[in-house]
Amino acid sequence: MSYRTVVMYVEIGCFVVCVTGWILVCSTMPTEIWTWSEVDSIVLTTSNYFSNLWKDCVSDSTGVSDCKGIPSMLALNWDIHMCRALIIIAIILAFFGSVLVLVGMKCTKVGGSEIVNARVTFAGGMNYLIGGLCSMIAFSYYGNKIRAEFQNPNYRAQKFEIGVGVFIGWAGSSLLVVGGLIYSTVAGREGCNSSSKGHPNYHVPNAYKVVASKKNVSLARTVTSGSSESGTTSGGSSSISGITSSTATTTTDSYV
Repeated sequence: MSYRTVVMYVEIGCFVVCVTGWILVCSTMPTEIWTWSEVDSIVLTTSNYFSNLWKDCVSDSTGVSDCKGIPSMLALNWDIHMCRALIIIAIILAFFGSVLVLVGMKCTKVGGSEIVNARVTFAGGMNYLIGGLCSMIAFSYYGNKIRAEFQNPNYRAQKFEIGVGVFIGWAGSSLLVVGGLIYSTVAGREGCNSSSKGHPNYHVPNAYKVVASKKNVSLARTVTSGSSESGTTSGGSSSISGITSSTATTTTDSYV
């Protein structure tokens, strides 16, 4: 089995994992039981209180339930707004990650060359990874808040427990993180190696290198011989001038 076939099967498996995680994270939005609390009354009825990021609900043992939406967004705490924003961002990123991965996978043959497909798949994997981290932060913060309020002895309000919606969100976020990490590792290695091979190290051309040639050597020899000849000529001229001056002196003495 070739390396390309193994990568193709890995991409298909990661796509199934990531899409499953995305569906689980999306399913937590309409799920009403993020927190729940059971209260026994004097009469033979039991009231169940449960809520999510969007509404509060109550039901009794007879099966009748009533839900009420949160009336004001500005009256909410900042942490509820943060969890909402992170989950919506995670859903959007995972959607675009699915589109990019479908284009860049080796089995679809929709993209261009192998390098382009690897880079597109790497972008989709990063979308999955970032989306999974965003949703994981939201669900973990919400679950930790419920745990802290339940274990705080000074908290006098009604205490809730972690509902099924948070556990589903944890499972979906884990699948998104694992699938996105595998996508980013496999496709990123192929895309980065291809880009490094496409841009080799720059070498200085030979035209810009200083190399001693035969012409330079012969020119240096010519200059050296010319300087020696000029030195000889100047020496001979000085000797001739000396002889001439001595002859003139001897002639003057004879006339005297």
